[in-house]
Amino acid sequence: MVSREEAGLLRASGVNQSFQDRCEGSVLKRSPFQLIMNQIQRKKSSIEKGKHQCSPSTRFFKSLPTGKSTGKSKAESEGVEIHKSKTDSKNEEQAPPAADKPPHLISKTDTTSGIWRVKQFMHRLGRKPNRKNMDLNNCALEATDLMELVAVLPFLPELEELNLSWNDSIGRALKPLTLQLHNVSKLKTLQLNNCALTDEDVTSLGDALETIPHLEELDLSWNNNIGGKLSLLTKRFQKGCKIKILKFTDCSLTAKDGESLAQVLNAICDLEVLDLSINRNIGCSLKSIAQELKNVPVLKVLNLHMCGLKKDGLQYLDGAFQYLPELNKLDLSCNKEIGGGFKYSAAHLASFKDLEILDLHQCCVTEEDMAVLTQVIPLLSSLKELNLSSNKNIGMSFNHLFSRLRFLPKLKSVVISSCSLGEESFASLALEAQAGHLAKLQTLDLSYNDRVSDEGWATFFQGLIALTELSELDISLRPSSCHDCGMWFSKLLTDLLKLPAFREIGMQRWVLSESQEKQLESFNQGNKRNVHFDY
Repeated sequence: MVSREEAGLLRASGVNQSFQDRCEGSVLKRSPFQLIMNQIQRKKSSIEKGKHQCSPSTRFFKSLPTGKSTGKSKAESEGVEIHKSKTDSKNEEQAPPAADKPPHLISKTDTTSGIWRVKQFMHRLGRKPNRKNMDLNNCALEATDLMELVAVLPFLPELEELNLSWNDSIGRALKPLTLQLHNVSKLKTLQLNNCALTDEDVTSLGDALETIPHLEELDLSWNNNIGGKLSLLTKRFQKGCKIKILKFTDCSLTAKDGESLAQVLNAICDLEVLDLSINRNIGCSLKSIAQELKNVPVLKVLNLHMCGLKKDGLQYLDGAFQYLPELNKLDLSCNKEIGGGFKYSAAHLASFKDLEILDLHQCCVTEEDMAVLTQVIPLLSSLKELNLSSNKNIGMSFNHLFSRLRFLPKLKSVVISSCSLGEESFASLALEAQAGHLAKLQTLDLSYNDRVSDEGWATFFQGLIALTELSELDISLRPSSCHDCGMWFSKLLTDLLKLPAFREIGMQRWVLSESQEKQLESFNQGNKRNVHFDY
């Protein structure tokens, strides 16, 4: 209770009447000495609180889910989040947008607000925030989302990977993003697959390349509208740029685009992956591209699947192969007009000592081509995957190739589906397996080879147990075919028990008898196995 003397002193010091009334109404029930001590305690408490505060960025990344309990109740956690949200909203109202400021002028208040916005932005899209990797692949992004992304980029200076693929509503809206890429100058990977990009977007991206000097991977695949306009991007490649991976799958590239790409290969000498798949008109410019491949000696992957290559294009490539000693994947598949060209242009193919993957499926390979390939393929000592599927004119030639697979000790996958294989070829393949020359083989696809008799299949299965690492086998028949399983079926099940790594077998359109179906149903349960039978 305030005494009359104390109230008189308050009036004398000019305190207003309402305050006096509250004092006299016993709201303040402590002495002046107690009031002074309370002020001291509050000041001390404020100092102690400041000692335990961490930086805004630390609070943000510590707040990411770690799977560990913090010991707080849900209500307490939500209360803290609401308090932070209100505080940050107040800060945003008081300060201009940080995205408009140079990085060195962004204050701690801006950083706190910005980091919170990054977290909110990613949470709204159902993704976890990561300071080095922002994956917004297939998020149904719209132009408004892109603008929000633009606003938070200044708060991600460590960002190295940005994936905006399969968001086809951001086409024609890329320029605001490219203007802010200088804020993520450490960016190494930019993926924009299927984003409906236009020539304006490509131009903007080209203009921004100098602001992301550490870029190593650029993937613009599945953007059909950039065909004929690739030069808007490639002309901005600077000499000595760090690009290692370029992917333009199914971009409707033209011969003109191929020429413009060829002109800049000397500027990207560190290129390791070049993917031009499913650009059917670029084959006309392959001569120019092949002549410049000598400028990318560390190229490891060359993907020309379905590029409209012709026999002369294959000859140009053969001349370039000598400059690519580190190539480990070559895909020339689905180029039907190169059939008959291997007999003249496979000389340098044998020099690929590091080649691991060779894909020549659906290339209309002839028997003369096969005679050359039979001599060349066994020299590829590092080969792991070989695909010669859908070359229907070489079935009689495979027995010679199979007899030389013993020279490929690392071979793991052989795909020879739909090749009109005969019984002699199957016998040759079985012989190589009984001899233990295919011990590393894991995947074998013999599907759609319907000419083989029951005796031929039985011969093949005799060598199956020697394929000790085999995990997948496909012996399916064509959709137009249908055959009963022969006596070899029981032998097959017995042999599968001796292959510990085996997991899946394709047997579509093979008809099983009632007893065979019962054998199949009890196979896994009775033998404690988990083999998938696709029939």
